[in-house]
Amino acid sequence: MNGDMYLAWASNEENRNKADCGGAVTALLKFALESGLVDAVLAIKARDGDRYDGIPVLITDPEEIKDTAGVLHSSSINIPRYLKEYMAGVYNRKLAVVCKPCDARAIIELTKRDVMHLENLLLIGLNCTGTFSPVTAKEMFKEKFGVNPSDVIKEEIEDGKLKIRLKDETEVERDLKVLEEEGYGRRENCRRCEIKIPTMTDIACGRWGNTDEKMTFIEVCSDKGSNLIESAIEAGSIKVEKPNSEAIETRRKQDALAIKLAQEWQEKDFAPFKAMSADERFNYWFSQFSQCIKCFGCRDACPICFCEHCMLEADRGYVSGGEIPPNPLWPMVRVVHVMDSCINCGQCQDACPMELPLAKLIFMLNKEVAPRFDYEPGINVESRAPSATVTDTELTIEDVALFLKKSV
Repeated sequence: MNGDMYLAWASNEENRNKADCGGAVTALLKFALESGLVDAVLAIKARDGDRYDGIPVLITDPEEIKDTAGVLHSSSINIPRYLKEYMAGVYNRKLAVVCKPCDARAIIELTKRDVMHLENLLLIGLNCTGTFSPVTAKEMFKEKFGVNPSDVIKEEIEDGKLKIRLKDETEVERDLKVLEEEGYGRRENCRRCEIKIPTMTDIACGRWGNTDEKMTFIEVCSDKGSNLIESAIEAGSIKVEKPNSEAIETRRKQDALAIKLAQEWQEKDFAPFKAMSADERFNYWFSQFSQCIKCFGCRDACPICFCEHCMLEADRGYVSGGEIPPNPLWPMVRVVHVMDSCINCGQCQDACPMELPLAKLIFMLNKEVAPRFDYEPGINVESRAPSATVTDTELTIEDVALFLKKSV
């Protein structure tokens, strides 16, 4: 039933030993394929064993599921974009998708726009306290942990610490807040994120609350999730026990600590702008936008950008043929277009060659917009998304500038 909680582990010893937290997720994915609950699994694996180079894989052979076991904190793969670009509309078989909270939120937003359909998807949510840029992670492990990045086999964020395990089973930890104040640690958007447990999925799986490192704490969040868990238990694919009140409270406290840290980062990130006048804020962002080279990288990386025809493409008539749009126009229009539905995945900022702080701006604007519409993107599939489409007669560049000047 929805809301049920379990401590689960794989019945198969190989899965239990190879995967994190007892291999429950690996066992569930394998069972879903073998039983016909799904036709394929979309997950992530390390390319050629490189933990810093994760790639999306579509699996139809249950024996290949084991290749995706483990967590890749240093590979922030754009799962919803992969799903949207390559499968939406044409991929009509049932699919299990392994996703972080921001991935799941993007998928939910896209279903509201009829880009994909949840009835064909089984969302397996993984708790997430943040991911690392591969380049930053390698430098951090070398400079701050004093280890060879290739020797790292596992990372974990817990109790405000970043803990790593090496091939020789040595464990090293550092204070996460100190690391991030020094420019290391998680990607910027992850630091601000308050949604760590993906209860918008069918099942939410994670380490928090387990009483043993060889167990996964699972919360059932939908009827589909309940059917998966109950069927897997009955088939003997996983073993479970009920968490006691102490385990549930431990999970709640870990989540609360992670949320508190996120809110502290929000205050830190937003403080400089709160100290500025409206004119100073606008001038700052206008100067940032003026560096835009209109490469379309942010749009192409965004899982929420779903328009089949972008008004700022050269052939759309919004910009006259032979003319180049003013540098600030492109990011201004795109920011306004997605700010009500942004799920803070940070992919736009990662893709920007000019290193514009796009994710920071959109997050701040979303914080302004959300209370006005009483709408938080990607949380509840039943809630109606605010209107996100305008025409050039409804919104001018002057309107965009005025909104930014008042709100940011």
